[in-house]
Amino acid sequence: MIKTALIGGFLIVFSSLIWTTTTAQDFTREDTLRGTLNENRTWWDVLYYDIEVNPDFESKTITGKTTITFSALGGKTMQIDLQKPMIVDQVEYKEIKLNFKQEGNITLVSFPHNIKSTEEAPSKITITYHGQPREAVRAPWDGGWIWTKDQKGRPWMTVACQELGASVWYPCKDHQSDEPQLGAALTILTNKDQVAVGNGRLIKKTTEGEKMSYRWEVTNPINNYNIVPYIGAYENFSEVYPGEKGNLDCNYWVLDYNLGKAKKQFKQVTEMLSCFEDWMGPYPFYEDGYKLVEAPHVGMEHQSAVAYGNGFANGYRGNDLSGTGWGMKWDFILVHESGHEWFGNSITTNDIADMWVHESFTNYSETLFTQCQHGKEAADAYLQGCRRNISNDRPIIGDYGVNQPGSGDMYYKGASMIHTIRTMMQDDDRFKKMIRGMSADFYHQTVTTGQIENYIIAKSGLGSSLQLVFDQYLRTTQIPVVSWGLQNEELTAVLVNCIPNLQMKIYMPVISDAGEWINLNSQKPVKVKTLLSVGEITSGWNRNIYVNYLNTPAE
Repeated sequence: MIKTALIGGFLIVFSSLIWTTTTAQDFTREDTLRGTLNENRTWWDVLYYDIEVNPDFESKTITGKTTITFSALGGKTMQIDLQKPMIVDQVEYKEIKLNFKQEGNITLVSFPHNIKSTEEAPSKITITYHGQPREAVRAPWDGGWIWTKDQKGRPWMTVACQELGASVWYPCKDHQSDEPQLGAALTILTNKDQVAVGNGRLIKKTTEGEKMSYRWEVTNPINNYNIVPYIGAYENFSEVYPGEKGNLDCNYWVLDYNLGKAKKQFKQVTEMLSCFEDWMGPYPFYEDGYKLVEAPHVGMEHQSAVAYGNGFANGYRGNDLSGTGWGMKWDFILVHESGHEWFGNSITTNDIADMWVHESFTNYSETLFTQCQHGKEAADAYLQGCRRNISNDRPIIGDYGVNQPGSGDMYYKGASMIHTIRTMMQDDDRFKKMIRGMSADFYHQTVTTGQIENYIIAKSGLGSSLQLVFDQYLRTTQIPVVSWGLQNEELTAVLVNCIPNLQMKIYMPVISDAGEWINLNSQKPVKVKTLLSVGEITSGWNRNIYVNYLNTPAE
């Protein structure tokens, strides 16, 4: 809430907003081993994962084998991540059984000699393992392996492990910076009355004794946590979307009794793809196709196999997160999780501390879709409504090197920051070109916050002062306030409650009927308007900056 008072000829802004600063958090050695690229990780680079998994529903256990193809710069000790209580049984390299030692959530593997290789002559290591993987408590947020039953009492299994990490169920190099450049294969063993779905395309389906074997493969780089099996009583239907890069295969896997609902609800997919390809560039994984898979949890952005659990209804579990009504016009999970194919899956951050790049842009894709469907005014209303979910509890960027994300404000506050930049640009064509350029220039890459910031600074035309805007909204919890002043019959404004030297271009509807753009700063008041009377001032002008930007001139 913002209150104003006229004191000594100046309009003073009092803000009742309370912000916090990040307190020091205790991190463990395991946090560092997981979140840092140490000497046992930097000498080798993952090229391909070949994963086999055989789950047992009754005992909630799995057995598996993972073969990692890698190139090596030279090293003898390799850190493999596999979280307790999972157990490594054997490690092989060129048919040689290697010595290894499990220490908590990592396994240190010792090679008999220094390993060097190239992408033309890569090395391979095979790890066999078993155990009872951590069971999800509240998937996908408190994740792990999910063992449940469908409405007919049949086994239904999958995994959700973002932040927790893929090493919760299979051995890997569990760090976002090292995606397998050549893709991954996932072979899933099931009972004969079950169907197994994985990422990418179904390569082979065979009978192995009393089991069925389904082998799925992606040919593009993929985040470790995106590789997941889905096992249940699935049925499939498909369509072809004529996209920017040609025909895109779209497949939908849902429980048999939901087939009719899915065929109706998933008609939104082609509308979503058309909008997102227009704003963000071609769908990033044409080779692997687009897929929605029904899941027992609400949803996740599993690459080319998006988890869907939104009940085949609009909104988010039947609710409008914006409170405006616009969020009930489309299926939140279908739109949001698909948006991650561009931001999160194609463009991935090296460190999870920079996860805002995934979530802020994907959250903003909801606004873009609302605009595609209902116009810019509706999109502005949706975005503003979502701001009620901002908490300002801690900075959006988390701690580096310890597998620690920042505040959940990376969703709504981050999206508002992007909209702020778009509005400051005053050129939607240039903004769209910038977003599409990001998709093209960082295609299938891992990035840092700095790379994204520098790209937007260069392409937006707003200049180097935009760095301070990023610093303000990503690295602090302060919300800048426009402080209005009256002196000698002039209305002035200055930015307060912000970092030093902040400069922002703000639209001022108070200047004239059409309004004008004013460059404000945190150093000294800027003249806004010569007033006829104090009565021209209304408290409604005193808004947080990221709200004020939405008062744009009519087009």
